[in-house]
Amino acid sequence: MTVMITPPLFDLAMPIQPRTDAPTARLLLPSSATEEEWHAVRRSGIGGSDVAAILGLDKYRGPRHVFEAKHGRDTDGDNEAMEFGRELEDVIARTFSRRSGIAISTPPGTLVHTERAWMLANVDRYALDAGGAVVAPVECKNRSEYQADDWEDGVPDSPAIQAHWYMAVGGWDYAWVVALIGGNRLKYHRLERDEELIGYLTEHCGSWYQRHIVEGFPPPADGLEATKELLGRLWTAKADDIVSVDPDLARDLRARRGDLRAQIKALETALTEVENEMRLVNGPAEVAKCGNSVAWSWKQNGTFPAKRFREAHPELAAELTRLVEELDVDQLKEKHPDLYASFRARVLRVPTKEL
Repeated sequence: MTVMITPPLFDLAMPIQPRTDAPTARLLLPSSATEEEWHAVRRSGIGGSDVAAILGLDKYRGPRHVFEAKHGRDTDGDNEAMEFGRELEDVIARTFSRRSGIAISTPPGTLVHTERAWMLANVDRYALDAGGAVVAPVECKNRSEYQADDWEDGVPDSPAIQAHWYMAVGGWDYAWVVALIGGNRLKYHRLERDEELIGYLTEHCGSWYQRHIVEGFPPPADGLEATKELLGRLWTAKADDIVSVDPDLARDLRARRGDLRAQIKALETALTEVENEMRLVNGPAEVAKCGNSVAWSWKQNGTFPAKRFREAHPELAAELTRLVEELDVDQLKEKHPDLYASFRARVLRVPTKEL
């Protein structure tokens, strides 16, 4: 839930000359640096947005994303969500300051730990005390309404870890995490410094950085959907290229895949059995209740079967059919085969025949 605090006894409108340093960090790159310089510095260490990805706790980025980015390969690109996040950062920060009574300032640039040059931080805002001194980092997040439940009981893992990383780099005792939910609700939480967590993050990320960035060994595969999408974009498939695989490794991977697919099929059958029991309980009723509480529902609000409707009511279907614009993929394939091929997804297929 939102933390209630007592505003400090000073005028937020008065001019403040905040410190630009942190107890255990120094300025590495000023905010006035070029974008090229910023990207170069970002590749030189582990930043706050990298930590949750390294730990596998960020559904949008995984360890492989961090590895590729640190070696100079673009893995994230830019999108509307990221653009609006940057645009709304100042709005979120100013609203937090006004509602909480905590004065804020803009950090001077990229910070680096005074003893560990690979520990970096790009803090969104600084929180200031009554005298104008920097006392905590402020992390601002813009989240959709679909993620509202994640913030009901506090800060989700990924932004909480990011805030702790900033405490680790800067040496602060606490941090603020502020989230704009659905464009119209602001939640903010104070996180106290957890030495055990910071120790773990520092040790784990330090070892990871040494192994995968300094020594250059790629991280192992993970189960993130985001990694699957990344691997599909990393290389342009070459039709005539063949990779030789060790037979033992090939058999092991195929066997594990086969076992997992069998488990999935068995679980899907068991799940359908349970759900069919629920449907039998409902019969013609849409909702099943236990007292005043809804146990489950079975409403006729699913996908409309257009093909079956056309077969059952051809004349009405013809009357209600409209022309829509559609990309002529066949013509694209014929006239621009290379461009067509570059946009096709890579599909993993495993023969059923044993090796």
